[in-house]
Amino acid sequence: MNNNITPFYDPLLSYEDNYQQGPFGDFAYLPKSSIVMPHSSRFLNFDVNLPFGIPAGPLLNAKYVKAALGYGFDLCVYKTVRTRAHKSHPLPNVLSIHPKGKLSAEVDTVLADHDFTFPISITNSFGVPSFDPDVWQPDMADAVLAAKSGQHVIGSFQGTPGNEATIEQDYANAAKLVDETGAPILEANLSCPNEGVNKLLCFDFTKVERVAHAIKNAVPNKPLFLKLAYFAHDDAILPLLKKLDGVIEGYSTINTLSAKPVDAQGQPALSSTRPVGGICGEAIRWAGLDMVARLARLRAELIHHFTIIGVGGVSSLEHYQAFRHAGADAVMSATGAMWNPQLAFEIKRALLE
Repeated sequence: MNNNITPFYDPLLSYEDNYQQGPFGDFAYLPKSSIVMPHSSRFLNFDVNLPFGIPAGPLLNAKYVKAALGYGFDLCVYKTVRTRAHKSHPLPNVLSIHPKGKLSAEVDTVLADHDFTFPISITNSFGVPSFDPDVWQPDMADAVLAAKSGQHVIGSFQGTPGNEATIEQDYANAAKLVDETGAPILEANLSCPNEGVNKLLCFDFTKVERVAHAIKNAVPNKPLFLKLAYFAHDDAILPLLKKLDGVIEGYSTINTLSAKPVDAQGQPALSSTRPVGGICGEAIRWAGLDMVARLARLRAELIHHFTIIGVGGVSSLEHYQAFRHAGADAVMSATGAMWNPQLAFEIKRALLE
C-alpha cells in the first residue's frame, strides 16, 4: 500500500453519503481485466477461486459488492442488515488510531485523528445501520446475482432488541429475509453491541445457543456462520463450541477489539456519548491470528468440523498466508482492502509467481 491510495469508503463523509455516492477510488470503476487462478479451492461445499474476500462492514450495497467481486475478492459479505431501519451514528464514524505498541484486549486509550498513515489501523463507530428490508432485499439480491463462477456473496444480519418479543425471533426473521435474496451463505453478527452479557451477544452462550437454533429452524438448508469477537483463552470459548457442535457451519472471527479513542487533548474523539469504538486493521492482527489458531486447535481436539473465516489486519500476501497457516479456511480483509482495492489482485499475482 502507499499513502496516495484513495479508500473505497470515504471516512470524511457520512454513512448515508457513502451509501449514495460511493464506492470511491479504484472501486468507482470496474477493472479492465481479471486474474484467473488455475485451480479453485473449496469453501464449505462451494468452489471458490481464492478463499479471500471482504467481511461485513465496508460493502454497503450492491455497487460496493459488484466492485469488490470485479477486483477479485471472491467471498464478499454484504453489510449487516436488520429487520427494520436503524440509523447510523453521526460523524465521525472512522478515524485513524495510533496505539503505542501492540493494542491489547483491555480497552486501551489510543490517539485518534484523520492522519490515515500506513500500516493502517482505524476505529469505526456506526451502530450497525440498516435500511428497511424493502430497500436492502432487492439490492442484496442484485449483489448475489453479480457473483461469477467461483465467487459467492454472504448475507450478514443482526437481530435488534425490541423488534420482536425475543432477540432470537428477530434474528430468525432477519435470516428468513436474507434467505429470500438468494444469498447462498448466512452470517449472524453476534459481536457488535447487542443484548447479552458484557454488551456483546457472543459472550452470552445461553442466548447464542437459542439464537443459533432459531436461525437454523427458520432457514435450515443454508450454511450459517456466527461472527465472533476475541476470546482470550481456550476455556472462554470452549463451552460455546460444545453447545453449537452440529448446529452451525462455521465462525468468522474476529470483529474488532474495543478501545477508547481520544484526540490530542485527551477528549473522546468520537463523541462524549461514544467513548469506546471498535478497532480494525494492523493493530488487531495478532488477536485475529490468535483466535483463528485457538479455534483450529480446539476443532482438532474436539473432532468438530466447523469452518473458520479469519479476519483482522490483513493487508498483504504474508498476512493472508499467516491466517491460512493458523487454520483459517478463508481469509477476509476490511481495512486493508478499503485502503488498497488492488489487494486481492496483488495476492493472486504473488501466488501465481
